[in-house]
Amino acid sequence: MGGPDAAAAVWTEDGWLAYLYRPGVVLARDEHWRDVAELLGAERVGGERSQQLRGLTVLTVPIDDQTETLGHLTRVDLELGVGIATPDHIMFVTPGGCGQCCPATEPEELDGAVAPYPPITSDTGAGTGVFVSVVDTGWWPAAATDPATPWLAGVTGDPETIDLNHIHPYAGHGTFIAGVVRNQAPAAQIRVEGFLPLGGAAYESEMVIQLGEALALSPDIISLSAGCPTREELPLLSFEVFWEQRLSHQKGTILVAAAGNDSHRLPFWPAAFPWTVSVGALDADGKRADYSNYGSWVDVYALGTDLVNAFPTGTFYCHQPPNEGEKREFTGLAKWSGTSFSTPLVSGLIAARMSQHGISARIAADELLAEARVAGRRGVGPVLEPNN
Repeated sequence: MGGPDAAAAVWTEDGWLAYLYRPGVVLARDEHWRDVAELLGAERVGGERSQQLRGLTVLTVPIDDQTETLGHLTRVDLELGVGIATPDHIMFVTPGGCGQCCPATEPEELDGAVAPYPPITSDTGAGTGVFVSVVDTGWWPAAATDPATPWLAGVTGDPETIDLNHIHPYAGHGTFIAGVVRNQAPAAQIRVEGFLPLGGAAYESEMVIQLGEALALSPDIISLSAGCPTREELPLLSFEVFWEQRLSHQKGTILVAAAGNDSHRLPFWPAAFPWTVSVGALDADGKRADYSNYGSWVDVYALGTDLVNAFPTGTFYCHQPPNEGEKREFTGLAKWSGTSFSTPLVSGLIAARMSQHGISARIAADELLAEARVAGRRGVGPVLEPNN
């Protein structure tokens, strides 16, 4: 699937990316769409995909330029109420923020680093009977049979298309994440869904359809290392409806979501929802990583810096300064940093706790978060350490 075919950006006064959205499109709950359509002269988007949204309506609004979309939303705020209609935000493996990316670094060569890192837990049965859905860029099938990554045997997913002579940004992201889960839960069943295409971006309206498809397979844990900031810092309307219509009715299943890498405390969605397990990142010294978002909406922090796991064998050219244009060669493994990777570490710990005690993901997560609060560190917050 391709990435968003249209995008518009809103910037802060100090030059940071505030959020991205789909020009000419707004979202509304089913009970409000007629009022919004009448006010704005908007038209409802039909078709099979829209019917899968369950409670959410996509509307096209008349615009002569991209910024008119926001003008329409301001009018809705004033005449119908704040949050009645919202942008169709663009969710990223790469969140906004002054060129900084999630992962917080581009993939790096090992340079003697031990693989995998964190090491695989000694409890080889951890995760038995647990199904983890990784919603990400897709799955690199060669990793399942590569002698360098035996811990990925049996993982499945939507194959990711990768040019090994010129590995694109975020390629292998989902495979790396699956490896991090397996390090903590070696016996877990993992499927990597290819819902984030080249460029690692998707409209929120499309993302919740894809999450619904993942949920239809009845996973215990959904691990999502993508998200976005939003207009007026309001919750993602599509995810509010997804929770109400779908996820809240699937008892025990949880969504573990990355807190993002913008180095600030502003909410990053969907991690900021109270029904998710939101994960920030720690450095190797146990301090909060300087790239990690933080604040009272972050549930827990876990190691996210310099993790080592599976990566496609091939050539990668850096896209981010100060290394832009640098050539890097990989042979099945890479070192990577970001809340993208602290998130599956926590997902793996939840899976391990589930199998250890025969409990649901929700109960396992609650137990681990309670322990994380007891182990909390000044200046950081609740923390979880990898299993040994």
